[in-house]
Amino acid sequence: MNFENHIVIVDENDNEISTQEKLKAHQQGNLHRAFSVFLFNQKGEMLLQQRALSKYHSAGLWSNACCSHPRPGEDTIDAAHRRLVEEMGFDCQIEKVFDFIYRTEFDDGLIEHEFDHVFIGKYDGVVKPDPDEVESYKWVAIEELKKDIRENPQKYTSWFKIAFDKVMKFRNEKMKNSRK
Repeated sequence: MNFENHIVIVDENDNEISTQEKLKAHQQGNLHRAFSVFLFNQKGEMLLQQRALSKYHSAGLWSNACCSHPRPGEDTIDAAHRRLVEEMGFDCQIEKVFDFIYRTEFDDGLIEHEFDHVFIGKYDGVVKPDPDEVESYKWVAIEELKKDIRENPQKYTSWFKIAFDKVMKFRNEKMKNSRK
């Protein structure tokens, strides 16, 4: 069986229950395993991608550097590295910092209900996005990004807006602790 289009259905503790075809899971709103990668450069700017206009949901919206689902049997961090290469054309060191569950219903009837593993990392190299995955990308200063999310929330994916505040809190705590 080809599991490329299947995702892992989980319970609220991220225990695997089954696998399901990706679109069907999003039509039924089943809780499934996912990941989000947030990357910063040396200037402290965050890498954002604008999702391709052909995406089945959240098309054209701005989001974190990379996000997707691990395949059945694939470690989440391995999937994050795989998708960084597939979506953005590079790989870098990342670390898991937290996870959270969210649920969003879209106008097209699809439901994003994810147990999202969040990774962060640093990168200063070349970005070569796959045009089938990414419409555009940019590095953005954090204060500028905070202001734009506040003023134009409709331009950003639902999971990004939730995870952004958590990532910034984690990053600020880490920076504060490293100064001690």
